[in-house]
Amino acid sequence: MTVSTPALGTVDLGDPDTFADHELGAFWRTLRDTAPVHWNPPVDGRRGFWALSRHDDIMAVYRDDVNFTSERGNVLVTLLGGGDAGAGRMLAVTDGYRHHELRKILQRVLSPRVLSEVAAAVRANTRQLVREAVGAGGCDFAEEIASRIPMTTISNLLGVPEQDRDYLLAQTRAALSTDDEDVDELDSEMARNEILMYFMDLVEERREAPGDDVISMLVGSSIDGVPLSDEDVVLNCYSLIIGGDETSRLTMIDSVHTLAARPGQYRRLKDGEVAIDTAVDEVLRWASPTMHFGRSVVRETELHGVRLRPGEIVTLWHASGNRDERVFDRPAEFDLGRTPNRHMAFGYGPHFCVGSYLAKVEIAELLMALRDFTTGVERTGEALPIRSNFLTGFSALPVRLLPDPRGLKEADR
Repeated sequence: MTVSTPALGTVDLGDPDTFADHELGAFWRTLRDTAPVHWNPPVDGRRGFWALSRHDDIMAVYRDDVNFTSERGNVLVTLLGGGDAGAGRMLAVTDGYRHHELRKILQRVLSPRVLSEVAAAVRANTRQLVREAVGAGGCDFAEEIASRIPMTTISNLLGVPEQDRDYLLAQTRAALSTDDEDVDELDSEMARNEILMYFMDLVEERREAPGDDVISMLVGSSIDGVPLSDEDVVLNCYSLIIGGDETSRLTMIDSVHTLAARPGQYRRLKDGEVAIDTAVDEVLRWASPTMHFGRSVVRETELHGVRLRPGEIVTLWHASGNRDERVFDRPAEFDLGRTPNRHMAFGYGPHFCVGSYLAKVEIAELLMALRDFTTGVERTGEALPIRSNFLTGFSALPVRLLPDPRGLKEADR
């Protein structure tokens, strides 16, 4: 990856190549200091949009469902495309009363109390995968471990047959991020449609023969006595499979990439100097896998003297907010013991990620498995970055997990 720092006026935050080709740390610092409400101008017929870079401004917009809405899209691909077809039906792009009711339905199966058995399965699966990789002497961590933990977990919840999971993983990658420059927006749109059609078939099956999975629960749910439609169920399954895979998977990959480069931080984890929950929050802050979310202005408002008008797009950049010097001490340092840690990896406010508990469980189990079964991580090849203006991370990460004979032996007892 080229790590050049672009000039302020040349950065196009709508272009995936911007993130693949440049190191943007200095760019974000400049925005936070001099232009916290930054205008990204129209490019090649694409609309312009506002970019917020300061932590507290982002949090304020997340809280504000009076002046801003999610129902015209919540990521650049839909905001710039004229809207989201799931608006008013999919949790992430629904506001107000219906959002509240949909959220209550999903929280029934994603709460800590309900997920206790799921957490136990995550632990067993993660520890098995890490032990196998240690024994193999080397692996592509992204492909052989990180790709299998979240997708297995969310597929089990949704009742996705095991033979279909690799297909779904390939589609979720193509839908939002890729390492292949030949995959364009049309390919991504086709992948999103493939996911929707796949779940439409599953919904039809569950209506005929309900089970004990999330799809069956959604099929049997209603709001104010009106059952959820097939489209409602399918769109929320799409949201769950995308959200349930991408954040956890990319954070896991980034955590191993980062620990390999910082053996001192790995040693703190290994020696029990840092609490696992604290470490989880720091790897989430550091990875910031979801670089942005977005809103549309519905009522004229003002921020830092900039007038925001109805219909305009406002993007909220976690990639910057999670490095804001106004909130984080030494934000450019990876510190597994960081506390407090007001990161925004899961968003904030009414749309705070409904699956955040499950994601934290998955990341925590990975860190504990690394702590227990390895003495460190060595990179054995180049990490392959994804191309996206929404997600950041790696699609390939060749590593060697150095074995801890004592920890492996204790696990065999």
